[in-house]
Formats: sequence, structure tokens, C-alpha cells
Amino acid sequence: MALEVFGDRWSLLIVRDLMVRGFRTFYDFENSGEGIATNILADRLRRLCEAGIVEREPDEKDRRRMNYRLTEKGIDLAPVLLEMLIWGARHEPSGAPCEVIAEMAKNRDALVEETRRRWRERDPRPILPWLGGPQLVRKKRAARNS
Repeated sequence: MALEVFGDRWSLLIVRDLMVRGFRTFYDFENSGEGIATNILADRLRRLCEAGIVEREPDEKDRRRMNYRLTEKGIDLAPVLLEMLIWGARHEPSGAPCEVIAEMAKNRDALVEETRRRWRERDPRPILPWLGGPQLVRKKRAARNS
């Protein structure tokens, strides 16, 4: 079942960005710098919603806009995703500072618990700032366009 849900890179990147980068909107994902096409993004978000990993909810300020959020089933992926991030940073160029990866590896349980706390409290701050959150993505895009 897991490979049917996460059998492609885009689904994993969406879950990663919801979990550790603080992304919430279609715009955040579309402008993340990953280069995902809008039709693929819409399809993967739909699939993740159907699988019960992500849920859509109306924006508090503009109920016509939708925000995406991990479900409890989705946040349960935190330990798996953390291990994948650590593995990837150790074996592939990632831009992650070595000391950050060492800290993540040393404090796995604390990082997973902090991820869960932020999810419960709907704290939108990126848990891994070196990956960049929505505000950083917007700043970079604005700088490119000016």
C-alpha cells in the first residue's frame, strides 16, 4: 500500500513540504522551486487526500481558498521522513549543513516530537529552516521577478 501512495517523488516532496517546510497552499507547492507541473501537483494532492494522508480545509481569511494539512495518518510518517532526510543528506548533496544533519541524527525522537507538536498546534514555522519555508520561497520568487 505504501508504494501505491508514495511511489513517485512528488507525493513524498508534498508530504515533506507540509511536514517540515510549513507549506499550506497550492501556491506554496507550485512555487517551491521543485518544478512540479500544476496538473501533476493537483493530481498528487488529490491522491494524498483520497489516501487520508492530507486534508483540504478552507482558509480562515478567505473561505474560497483551500489550505492543505497532514492528517494524523500523514503526521505518523514523521519518523520515516526524518530517516529519509538524514539518509539523503548523508549520501547526496542536499545543501544541509553537516552539523544540522548530525544534530538531527542524534536527536531523532526530539525532532519527531517537535514535528508532532507543531502539527497539533498548527504552528506554520518550518521545522528545518535550511530547507526554506513559504516566506523564503516567495522572497526568492519576488527577487527573480524584479
